[in-house]
Amino acid sequence: MGAWRTDLPASIVVALVALPLCLGVAVASGAPPLSGLIAGIMGGLVVGALSRSALSVSGPAAGLTAIVFTAIETLPTYEAFLLSVCLAGLMQLIFSVSRGGYLAEFVPSSVVIGMLSAIGLILILKQLPYALGYIGDYEGSNEFFQRDGSNTFTELLNILSRDIAHGALLIALASLAFLFWWDKNKPKEGPLKLLPGPLVVVVVAVLVNTLYIAAAPTLAVPANQLVQLQVTSGFDELAGLLRFPDTGQIGNTAVWTVALTLAIVASLESLLSIKAVDEIDRKRRVTDKNREMLAQGVGNFASGLVGGLPVTSVIVRSSANVEAGADSKLSTMLHGFWLLLMVVLIPTIINLIPLSALAAILIQTGYKLAKPSLFIARYKQGYTQFIPFVVTVVAILFTDLLIGIGIGLVVGFGFVIARNFRTAISYVERQGMVMVRARRDLYFIHKPQLQEALSRVPDGAELIIDLSSTSFVDLDNIDIINGFIKGAPYRDIRVLLKGDAAGRTAPLINAPQLGVQDDVASMSDGARAALQGAALRGAGA
Repeated sequence: MGAWRTDLPASIVVALVALPLCLGVAVASGAPPLSGLIAGIMGGLVVGALSRSALSVSGPAAGLTAIVFTAIETLPTYEAFLLSVCLAGLMQLIFSVSRGGYLAEFVPSSVVIGMLSAIGLILILKQLPYALGYIGDYEGSNEFFQRDGSNTFTELLNILSRDIAHGALLIALASLAFLFWWDKNKPKEGPLKLLPGPLVVVVVAVLVNTLYIAAAPTLAVPANQLVQLQVTSGFDELAGLLRFPDTGQIGNTAVWTVALTLAIVASLESLLSIKAVDEIDRKRRVTDKNREMLAQGVGNFASGLVGGLPVTSVIVRSSANVEAGADSKLSTMLHGFWLLLMVVLIPTIINLIPLSALAAILIQTGYKLAKPSLFIARYKQGYTQFIPFVVTVVAILFTDLLIGIGIGLVVGFGFVIARNFRTAISYVERQGMVMVRARRDLYFIHKPQLQEALSRVPDGAELIIDLSSTSFVDLDNIDIINGFIKGAPYRDIRVLLKGDAAGRTAPLINAPQLGVQDDVASMSDGARAALQGAALRGAGA
């Protein structure tokens, strides 16, 4: 009951962390700045109220900027995009009801990390024009290959050859230097440990630009390089600025495609974040994944309904919540309330923030998602992890997020299937005695191996079929074994079965059984030797 004593100050810290991130994600997504703040408010008030996670904080995520930017660019109107957000929320509700939250556990980690790394690289590349202080309306695309025949790199080179705002560039460089320095040197104790680096960057950037205007007007950041949030004098005026989904686009297949992409990626990112937050929770509480899908679904529906960006659980804000000493979800909910007050009370101050400062914050966020150590770690884990990871990154960069994830999943599952195709059956023959031993569970893909092993058994042999290392044998394989047993008397083959420890398989196979606990007293010396030889050969399986 006394959690409010720690949650109240923690909520203020999280709100100060979230403010620049909400604005930055909105700008990076090509959306109105207000939409990012609405998403942050909904993430706090709606998702926070429904989620059973004590410490997770939801809001607009950098991981969705690529999808959102492309969607806003390709759909007929922003209101059509809002309909996609609402539909994505409804899809997440279906995921929750169908207990689909657990399906994320089946997505290879190499694909998930590859997706996040690709998003980080896209974030860096697409925020560089703002960090460079490019003077003009930058309307780039999150696709690598542009419609005019250029690509991301040629666009950046073109920008470098044009006029740039040197004052904005200086702010971005100084901001990046500070953010990386602060990450390494942030105090572990004392009040400064709660000071958010992004907040420092934003405040200092506003002060520096004010100094430019007073002392060096040529360095002043142009008006189109500042946040442009509509100023309101109260809640009534704020309500008048809200935008609503265009239900007339419900038959547009592109709207449904965007919705499905948002639902899948937002769900994956939320579940990944929730898993990470549970790991750093001092009380080691475990979040109900399906309930989290319900909370995220309602949050996305509510955000899209009033003009906001899609929301996910966000690890940056959640980590700040943990570090600030939060103990319950009251902190998450209060942070949404503080964001709402900021939108109403200080929009004029928010409009003083240079976009180059927000770009620096997002570039550092992108670096954290795609830092070199992640590539090195995956490489050290072996090619079965590294190849799906790299393929996912490259595929997303050169196509789009949904296609890239699909390619990554195909490659990732390809390695899973390949691992299962490795020899699961060992064959040992000695002095007329044969053992066919299953090294692990047998599925339908192991049928050819089992058939090949049984085809090698010579006439007149004594055969032991050892299933003691299995807990499951597919019925197709049981049929193969029973088929062999039926024909064995005609070839003078004696078949003995050593069943699985649980005793589930043996009753389905028509053969005399050996004791599971190595009961070989009834066997001949040759059969016993075969059993021991097979055990030795299969020990490394």
